[in-house]
Amino acid sequence: MSQLFTPITLRDVTVRNRVWVAPMCQYSAVDGVPNDWHLVHLGSFARGGAGLVFTEATAVTPEGRISPEDTGLWNDEQQAAWARIVQFVHGQGATAGIQLAHAGRKGSTYSGFTGERGGVADPDGGWRPVAPSADPFPGLREDPETLDRAGIAGIVTAFGDAAERAVSAGFDVIELHAAHGYLLHEFLSPLSNHRDDEFGGPFDHRVRLVLEVVREVRSRVAAGVPVVVRVSATDWVDGGWSEDDTVRLAALLREEGVDLVDTSTGGNALADIPVEPGYQVPFARRIRVEAGMPTGAVGLITEPKQAEEILAEGSADVVLLARELLREPHWPLRAAYELGETDTALWPVQYRRAVR
Repeated sequence: MSQLFTPITLRDVTVRNRVWVAPMCQYSAVDGVPNDWHLVHLGSFARGGAGLVFTEATAVTPEGRISPEDTGLWNDEQQAAWARIVQFVHGQGATAGIQLAHAGRKGSTYSGFTGERGGVADPDGGWRPVAPSADPFPGLREDPETLDRAGIAGIVTAFGDAAERAVSAGFDVIELHAAHGYLLHEFLSPLSNHRDDEFGGPFDHRVRLVLEVVREVRSRVAAGVPVVVRVSATDWVDGGWSEDDTVRLAALLREEGVDLVDTSTGGNALADIPVEPGYQVPFARRIRVEAGMPTGAVGLITEPKQAEEILAEGSADVVLLARELLREPHWPLRAAYELGETDTALWPVQYRRAVR
């Protein structure tokens, strides 16, 4: 059996293979409620053979959305809608994961589907975003509000509340979004965190919020529920969050009961990023080796042989695909064929006649 199609177990959850669906924003919800688009979008990946299907960044509060069209998980209607989608994903043999998020200073942003860019004004359905400091992200809302201690405590609680709702909706895995310039990443990075209290300044203070959220979530879900954290391993900017910082953080996350680090990069500053196939894989490898933490690798992973080599050489424990799955939702089925997997159980029973 190939590495890619070997099951992986995190706590009480065994995922059928190591092709995971990365969170991908769809900007298609109304009042945070996922709908038929999300059912078909996520369901197609489960039908296509993916091991674990992550939702898009799902806000833990209304003001935690990136755009007014983001999904959320702060009320009963949203929870019920997610439960329907989880049921279908499970019915296809896949594991269901949810990415819980808060957009921070990158909130209240146009999705881009209408051609409009930048921040959404209050009269147009926007809101004042919150952040560790009052510095705006270039081109977005210019009025982020600095979070006070009560606001920070409320966000920690909101992550815990959403995690409880996620488990009640049937999700198997919880991922916390601490990457791509959103709120938790904003606290980590010196580029966006200019506080002088216990949440700002030195490394130990800047990582405090992420660790508090992890502790809250771990205390609110059963011990058998895996918790994953997505990080940006570097800001790609001198003086920003660095690869060394990420390795230190990963070791702390392991001590707090995090089961895997989903390793991306960038998003908190305008940067010149050297994009090429597999360009983020070395970050996942370093975390895995130096912090002793299982990792997921992302970033222009497009070919089955490439994905197999990432796992075989010990750079990561799973691979997460995004755009390639948009182009080819049944990529895992093709990968299984190309890697010599002969078991047809990965295929939906309705499609097995195609491989007999």
